[in-house]
Amino acid sequence: MNGLALHERPTEPASWRIALPHTAAAVPVARALVRTALAEVEHPADSDTAELLTAELVANAVEHTAGRGPIELVVELLPGGCQVEVHDPDPAPPGRLTAPVIEEPDVWQEGGRGLLLIRALSSSCGHRPTPSGKAVWFRLPAVPAQRRRWA
Repeated sequence: MNGLALHERPTEPASWRIALPHTAAAVPVARALVRTALAEVEHPADSDTAELLTAELVANAVEHTAGRGPIELVVELLPGGCQVEVHDPDPAPPGRLTAPVIEEPDVWQEGGRGLLLIRALSSSCGHRPTPSGKAVWFRLPAVPAQRRRWA
């Protein structure tokens, strides 16, 4: 972690980076990191949504990319919200993250809803190439103080 004092509001971007194993064990670790990062500075982003979407990104990276190395989680706390990125070694873009939804997933299928959740619950999302593969990201806006008190 970057050492911000507890209860300090981010006025400048703060970020955390961590390498995660390319296994399912990465999902709970990623969720815990996001929860801890948002709580450490009492960040106004919705931590439940951030955890859920982070879990989806990490699970997709583990399931749909070749296990050639670790994946990396990057959490950026911004004054107006937060951005979470998952870096993986596969340069292929994630399917249907930014494409229009043509058909709904089959209700009997076990998977296929993660990217829809990311699109529906984030303020924006996307992917970009990196020197070692790609980064898939989402942003969440800050939640007004009135909504945080009742949540």
